[in-house]
Order: sequence, then structure tokens, then C-alpha cells
Amino acid sequence: MKVPPTDPEVERELVALAHSFAEREIRPVAAALDEAEAFPWEVFHAACAVGLASVDIPTEYGGMGVESLETQCLITEELTWGDSGVSAAISGNGFFAGPILALGTEAQKQAWVVPLTAPDAPAAGLALTEPGAGSDAGAIVTHARRLDEGYVLNGSKTWISNAPDADRYLVYATVEPGSRSRGITTFVVEKGDDGFTLGTRIPKLGTRCCPSGELFFDDCFVADDRRIGDEGQGFRGVLEWFDRSRVLLAAGSCGVGRAALEHAVAYAKEREAFDRKIHEFQAVSFRLVDVKLKLDQARLLTHHAARLADAGEPFTTESAMAKVAASEAAFFAAWAAMQTLGGNGYSREFPVEKLLRDAKLDEIWEGTSDIQRLIVARSMFHDEG
Repeated sequence: MKVPPTDPEVERELVALAHSFAEREIRPVAAALDEAEAFPWEVFHAACAVGLASVDIPTEYGGMGVESLETQCLITEELTWGDSGVSAAISGNGFFAGPILALGTEAQKQAWVVPLTAPDAPAAGLALTEPGAGSDAGAIVTHARRLDEGYVLNGSKTWISNAPDADRYLVYATVEPGSRSRGITTFVVEKGDDGFTLGTRIPKLGTRCCPSGELFFDDCFVADDRRIGDEGQGFRGVLEWFDRSRVLLAAGSCGVGRAALEHAVAYAKEREAFDRKIHEFQAVSFRLVDVKLKLDQARLLTHHAARLADAGEPFTTESAMAKVAASEAAFFAAWAAMQTLGGNGYSREFPVEKLLRDAKLDEIWEGTSDIQRLIVARSMFHDEG
């Protein structure tokens, strides 16, 4: 379905809002939040209050109603320019709401989506990954056994963003063990449900203020009205959602890389060595030129994928290309910034070591770079036997 474009003036205002929010609310506290490894509740609720935590939720459910994926990319880049972890925490509710908006009933949208648009909204999470099922989402073994008027869930999830701070989770379980993708079904589970236990936070290298944790299900009962869509519909729904979310992650990577490049360029203009500004050395300037080339190329791929999505065209391959290009460009940018700052780049008194830690995750989550290349390769060679 073709998505109507966002009015250019409205788009500019939204992007300006995201940039000013990142500059005013996110950057001043990003380092402290990273040190504390705590969910950024104050910034999260400030984002909720101005609508930045519900950008893609339709206006009839209280959100901003931005349908254009390209406009969402522009907003995401600004927020992630502010800080990767805070941006991920803010966007978590949109990841939760997306499948419900696509597959849920009107009553489910009112119950589970509308509260996410309030100024004091709870945090939400999407629970797909398991100890034995990461990139291979079809291998999940968390089981949903049918009972009268509901299901009983058994199994576990890991690396779930916003856990254990989220109040509700979109959980993917199979109703037909051994059938791989055919039986995967989606359920809403709330904190406090009998048989549902939250694990502790997983210690992480980067994006540390957006927590990741484990979820455990031991005969956890969920009523029929907690099932989103039909049985077996979950896998297709999550694949379609991943196409969109990978484009947004690519936009976020561009934001991380842009922040790294800005720090490096500013430092190279001020730092002197051998009686010259270090940007006058070709080794330094060419390295940063390569960063700019990679980031601009990645941004073009990202917006190309977003435009295809907005036009209602297939974009799975382009989404994968955008994610791998942008995530690797961001990591290269952070590495180049650290090289440019030298010893100061390795110091926690400067921001680039954090950017390097944050950027690494983008090459892993929502499908590693290897998986993205596999998706592209399949599209290239699908006619061969």
C-alpha cells in the first residue's frame, strides 16, 4: 500500500523537534546514563510528552501519525545522533505497537497501543530472540499450548530490549513445535502475569541505558484476547516488521556515525602536532573523507529503501543492504574518530569511545551483517537451482 508523503513543512518541523530534543534533553545526560546502565525514564517520558516516542502510531490512537518511513528515518537519525541507547529506549514502544497495529483487533489497539502515547507511558518490549534462536527466528521453541479460552506459555527469551523495565511484552511462541515458522504466533504478556518472570539485566558493551534482559515463562496463562492475529501469523508479521525496523536501524546508524565524524572533525581542527593542525596531514583528512563517503552512501541506501516502502514496493533486499552498509559505516566512523583523537579517543573523558561501543551493536541486532548479506545474496541468485 502506498503511503502518502509527509507535508514538507511538517517534516522539517518534526526533524527540527527531534534535533533540538536530542541536543537539549539527550546529549547532556547520555554519558551519565551509560555509566549508570539505567533505563532513561526522565528522558523517555519527556519524549513521550512531545510525541517522539509515538511518532509512527496513528493519530486516532494518540500518536503523531507519521506514516512515511522516510520521515521516520530522519527523526530517528536525529535522536540517535543524540545517543544510541536513549534513542533505542524511546523507539521500543513503536516496535511493540507495530505488529499490533498491523494484526490486532480494534479492542487490542485500544488496550495495548493507546496507553503508549500518554506522557507517562509505560515502556514496552518485543520478545523474539531465544538462547538458541537469534538470527534464525524460525528456530524458536517457546511453546504456546492451547487451553479453553487461552494458552499456556513455556520457554524463555533473551536479549530483549527494555527488559526488565518494560511493563508489557509482545512474545513470539510456537503453537506447533517442530514446524519452524508455520506455528509462530504472537501474544501480549504483562509484568505480573502468573508464570511470567523477569530476569536480570544483561551486562553490555554499549547502548547500556537501553537495558536487555531475559524473560521466563512457566505455565504462563494468556487469555484468547492476548493473541495478536491468527495462529501461525506471527512469523510473517515479524518479517514484514523487520523490513521496516532495519531501515530505521540503518537511519540510527547514520546518526551514530555522523556524531563520531563531527567530534573527529572538530578535534582535527583544534589539535596541533608538528606545528600544524592535524587535519592538514593527509593521513588524517583522507581518513575522515572516507568516513563521510561511507556515511553519505549509507544514508542514500537507507532513504532509497524507505522510499520504496512508502511507494508500496518490495524493499526487503534494500532494507538489508541499508542496514549492513549503515551499521558498518557507523562502526568505521567511530573507529576513525578514535584514531583521530589518539589517546584522548581511548579516554572515557571524551565521547568517541562510547560511540565505538554503541556502534558495534548495530552490526549485530535485528540480524547480523552476515544475515543481511545472506538476504541480499538470495535475491541475487534466487533463480539458480
